Amino acid sequence: MLKRPPNKASLETRKEIEKHINKLLDMDVIMKIGHNEIVEITTPVLITWHDGKYRFCGDFGALNNYTKADRYPIPRIPDSLDKLEKSKYITKIDCMKGYHQNVFKENSMKFLRIICHMGMYEYTRMSFGIKNAPAHFQRMIETIFQE
Repeated sequence: MLKRPPNKASLETRKEIEKHINKLLDMDVIMKIGHNEIVEITTPVLITWHDGKYRFCGDFGALNNYTKADRYPIPRIPDSLDKLEKSKYITKIDCMKGYHQNVFKENSMKFLRIICHMGMYEYTRMSFGIKNAPAHFQRMIETIFQE
């Protein structure tokens, strides 16, 4: 990770970042930190979805390069659908912002810091863009809904 200033951003991008930062603050997914608390820091990224909406995440590429891969198996969609084929009842659960349901241990949070024109923030919960987020989320779901 790099200690760096915020990326230059257009007015439209800044407004979108502000919207996401404020929402994440309200949801307690991130918290504002002071300048003296910086160890590692990265910048936020806005990913454009097919519907034109944005997904907000940190640019954790450098962190991911040093992260040991969690090889927890993620089921293939066709295999999951095959299991449902003969089911009498099916329950659908919407895990809104599913990654944000995972709280980080305090010693991990220092690696998940972002900086933007609004200041510096630290993730307290799982974020998009983290290498092992899918495996961790799958493990959590399977633990909750053991067969």
